[in-house]
Amino acid sequence: MIDELNGLYFEDLTIGHHGVFARTVTEADIVLFAGVSGDNSPVHLNEEYAKKTRFKTRIAHGALCGAYISACMATRMPGPGCIYVSQSLKFLAPVHIGDTVVVRVEVTALDEKKKFATVATRCFVDERLLVDGEAVILMPTRA
Repeated sequence: MIDELNGLYFEDLTIGHHGVFARTVTEADIVLFAGVSGDNSPVHLNEEYAKKTRFKTRIAHGALCGAYISACMATRMPGPGCIYVSQSLKFLAPVHIGDTVVVRVEVTALDEKKKFATVATRCFVDERLLVDGEAVILMPTRA
C-alpha cells in the first residue's frame, strides 16, 4: 500500500480538525472556469455588461469557490481518499479578480457507522465571510 497517496483516515479525525487552502483569483481562472463549466454569463466575462449590474464590475463564478473547497478537502484536510456525498453553499458576497480566497474546512460531526464526516466549509476574503456551507464526505478507513 502506498500511504503517500492517502490523506487522513476516518480514525484520524476529531471534531474541530481543520484545513486551510488559499488561492488568488485570476483572469485566467475566470475564463478557464467558464470554458470548463459552460457558464459564460456576461457578469463573469463582460466588463461593460457587469458595470450595469449591482456589482459594478465582473465577479467570479460562485461555483469557483465550491471548486476551491473541493481542492482544500482533496489536498489539505482530510486529503486524498475522501469522497463528496453532499455540499450546501450560501453565497453571501461576490469574489472579484485579484481577491485571495481563503478556504477553511472544519469537521463538525462524525458518523462512525457510515464513516461520514460532516465538514463546515467557508470561504473568506480578508476576514469577510463570502461563502458558508456544509459538506458530507465519505472517509476511507484503515480496515
